[in-house]
Amino acid sequence: MTYFDHSATTPLDAKVSALMREVAENHFGNPSSIHKYGQKACAIIEKSRRQIADALGVKSRNIIFTGGGSEANNMVLQNLLYNDKKHVITSAIEHPAILKVLKHLKRFGVSYTTVPVNKFGLVDPANIESAIRDDTALISIMYANNEVGTIQPIAKIAKIANKNNTLFHSDAVQAPGKIPLNINKMEIDLMSFSAHKFYGPKGVGFLYIRDGIRLHPMIIGGGQEKKLRAGTENTSGIAGLGLAMEMAVQNLNDAQNHLKTLENHFKNRFANIYPKAIYNGHPELHLPGLINVTIPSVTSDLLLVNLDMKGIAVSSGSACSSGTVKPSDVLRAMHISNQNNISSLRISFGKGNTIEEIDMLINALDEILKKYNRKK
Repeated sequence: MTYFDHSATTPLDAKVSALMREVAENHFGNPSSIHKYGQKACAIIEKSRRQIADALGVKSRNIIFTGGGSEANNMVLQNLLYNDKKHVITSAIEHPAILKVLKHLKRFGVSYTTVPVNKFGLVDPANIESAIRDDTALISIMYANNEVGTIQPIAKIAKIANKNNTLFHSDAVQAPGKIPLNINKMEIDLMSFSAHKFYGPKGVGFLYIRDGIRLHPMIIGGGQEKKLRAGTENTSGIAGLGLAMEMAVQNLNDAQNHLKTLENHFKNRFANIYPKAIYNGHPELHLPGLINVTIPSVTSDLLLVNLDMKGIAVSSGSACSSGTVKPSDVLRAMHISNQNNISSLRISFGKGNTIEEIDMLINALDEILKKYNRKK
């Protein structure tokens, strides 16, 4: 099976896997215990915290471990329940771990304004500033979109938030290992991450919290993670997360060049067999190696199934259920027609992919398109 769905999840890096196995087998102590087994586990967790902090250019005290990006997002949004101000500004193309949570919180008095995006999936900072109200507590805009890869003007939005005494949060789950993350150079208050998007384990992530920001715990019990997340820590997962983040930053330039090479090769070759292809997202401000392409002649469900039968894994923003393709909310927000919407694929390359595999994908698409175009 050839895998081109790295925006959904990445395979576990071999070095990360080896470290996690070693930690799980040999350092099983409870990090809260005072004996040597517990002290060693605690030391492993704090090493990971330092690795992440160094990778982001922040302090170890700014990192709180979570069960993933969705939990980190929930920690930020559910903190609004304790605020006098309960208004949030977000975008129309946020992950469900933002939009669905906000919808849920409406019953508890939280309100939100959803600002639009343009045809490239880009937010206009001026729209965010004009949406700020007296009761606005938080602005939450993702760093880079998971379906089309568009990178938002985070630094500009952060300045607007800071100028208006409003907290700024960004879901940065898709960013590590693809674009630089200079948190210390931006006025960002809170930022969410998930290990499995950059060759780390599933079920573990972290939340960056700027100095001076006070949050309330979402999980209550013991005093772990500065009393912000009760529960015995996932020592091996956290160890894997720290190493994965360290490698993501160290290998960033090589990873970017590799992903751009694969992306350009795909687009150049695909133009020869299907010049009508439409690429969604910003042509320049987008994550390297993430391609969202509309193929107007065939719906995405047929493309997905036929590629899967050929041993090739890609994905689609469209939701398929009961044999029916439903348009992607992200593409709809970008004003893409329903027909083009349900004929779009997301292809996301990773560090293990090769030019030869891209050629295999192109050849497979060529066969599938010829088959379905003959039937019309």
